[in-house]
Amino acid sequence: MEKDIIAITNNDTRKHILNVNMFINMFVVELLKRGIEHDNTKLKEPEVDVFAEFTPKLSTSTYGSDEYKTFTQQMKPALDHHYAKNRHHPEHFARGIKDMNLVDLIEMFCDWKAATLRHNNGNLETSIEKNQTRFNMSEDLISIFKNTIAIIDKQGN
Repeated sequence: MEKDIIAITNNDTRKHILNVNMFINMFVVELLKRGIEHDNTKLKEPEVDVFAEFTPKLSTSTYGSDEYKTFTQQMKPALDHHYAKNRHHPEHFARGIKDMNLVDLIEMFCDWKAATLRHNNGNLETSIEKNQTRFNMSEDLISIFKNTIAIIDKQGN
């Protein structure tokens, strides 16, 4: 009898493992799709000319600085279009981060990391801290993001 219970429990556990695997793979597929499609709107009008002009300027500025804010203000029409078409930006949603899903957050986090590589003094932890106020992020979410830095930094720059 005890072996039957173990066999049934093991079978239930195997089903559970397969279900978890299936759900994780659903996220993987969506993330792969997001990676392929990420920021494609920057490659065509009305964004391409603006980003071609300002990307080099932004790379020499400090994220969140007055200079950075001046550049982004000058880019406003293109940025408004970009945010409207790309849901990994809190500006896409009426309630910002509160309306995002986990996949949006992962893409946003990866976007922030990639953006740090474009700046001479880019730092993901600093970006997270600056964005806490900008996007009204909870301490819990900030902790989750900071706890995730090691995963993305493990892959190298």
